Amino acid sequence: MPVARGTQINSRSAIMVGFTGVMIALALGVGVVWLAQSSGDVEIQLGDTDFDAGYIGRISDEIDDRGPILYSDVAGRSRDLILQHLGDDPAIGWLAFDARPVGEARDCFFEWDPEVDLFELISVSDDAACSAVTMDGAGNLSTGGVINTYPVAIDSNDNVRVDINFDADNQSEEDQG
Repeated sequence: MPVARGTQINSRSAIMVGFTGVMIALALGVGVVWLAQSSGDVEIQLGDTDFDAGYIGRISDEIDDRGPILYSDVAGRSRDLILQHLGDDPAIGWLAFDARPVGEARDCFFEWDPEVDLFELISVSDDAACSAVTMDGAGNLSTGGVINTYPVAIDSNDNVRVDINFDADNQSEEDQG
């Protein structure tokens, strides 16, 4: 039984295919280098720029029933925050602030005490010694200091959104300039 010969590639065709491949690789390499040099500053931002706390009706009802909500930063960046709602209208009166004053250990955080309507700084471990500082429901510290706050907005789906990447220092400089 005779065997048919397959398509054979002569040396001229092989050289042309190889040359074309090298030229394409070279063009891609030049393009990548050009893009890397011409793009300027590169800002890598992974994840959401804000935190979706949920539907305003559900969240405001929970705060009315059990007090302000502590959200732990599961990314490990120690950006734990407290979400507070003041007033009867779920569309307004939202506040978000750090769960601890600047300089306190991560093991210290504010806990709401409904009997005195204050946040009290408590420790979740025996190793951490927390300052004797309290904070009212609007984020005013008993020491007169300032707590970091975050802008809160209601989106088109009536969800509470907290801008967790807000930088008050940079924002105030931009507003002045």
